[in-house]
Amino acid sequence: MNISVVVPLYNEEESLPELHDWIVRVMTANQFSYEILFINDGSKDRSWEVIQQLHSRNTQVRGIKFQRNYGKSAALFAGFEAAKGEVIITMDADLQDSPDEIPELYNMIMKEDYDLVSGWKKKRHDPISKTIPTKLFNWATRKLTGISLHDFNCGLKAYKKVVVKSVEVYGEMHRYVPVLAKFAGFTKIGEKVVVHQARKYGTTKFGLNRFMNGFLDLLSVVFMGRFSKKPMHFFGAIGTLLFIVGFAFAFWLGISKLFIDKTNRLIASRAEFYISLTSMIMGVQFFLAGFTAELIGRNSTTRNHYLIEKEI
Repeated sequence: MNISVVVPLYNEEESLPELHDWIVRVMTANQFSYEILFINDGSKDRSWEVIQQLHSRNTQVRGIKFQRNYGKSAALFAGFEAAKGEVIITMDADLQDSPDEIPELYNMIMKEDYDLVSGWKKKRHDPISKTIPTKLFNWATRKLTGISLHDFNCGLKAYKKVVVKSVEVYGEMHRYVPVLAKFAGFTKIGEKVVVHQARKYGTTKFGLNRFMNGFLDLLSVVFMGRFSKKPMHFFGAIGTLLFIVGFAFAFWLGISKLFIDKTNRLIASRAEFYISLTSMIMGVQFFLAGFTAELIGRNSTTRNHYLIEKEI
């Protein structure tokens, strides 16, 4: 099978028939073998009934229905697990992502050998309250991860099959799949300018709280990618630095009391004493946190879980 199209959705009954027909036209015109995976993330409307109707018309349509709303990351994870195509295309169900982009995305994966290609909505049909935070979010992600993408959160992406089978998307990590892929060893990540359609049906499902959640998730994914196998390198480095700073202040206070300031002024009355005390206590705490994380990691069932590309 050439392509699996994974479409997570929540309350999108109006757009599904039009999206299905659009995808089928593109697949037929390019003679792709394909499947369409609709992941119904606990919709409250008739989305599941519509998916059943589409399956009765087209056996290439598959559906997964969640008992309740788990979020886009869970829907993508289920879709990635079920996908059978050599190239996996993800897109939103609201018709803002154009299926006409699929052939070029497919060629970038198969002919140009990209591991992952992300869409870039260079011209967006979104209010300024959404575009400005998005630009700040993308800038911060580029700086922290070293991945030069303009639009991490674009729903339209293409992946090699091995990529989606090697990453675990959870929580709200769907916007960080390129980061997860990079930390899994897939470094050839490309970008393609895509058309961003104006929303035709329904309303957006995302609020402003996603930007705070997104920033916290960014810190989590960067930390897990760099230090999940070696937490002591993070906590221990901070703890050692703080302890050295505190010890240096304490040493200076001792020298000052013995040889420089021989008055009756108490050491505890000087600000340096509290800086020294606080730094050494925090240093010990960070060091112990790293030590504890190492102990937990050594007893983890995934402590020696490594991705193997090939075997002979």
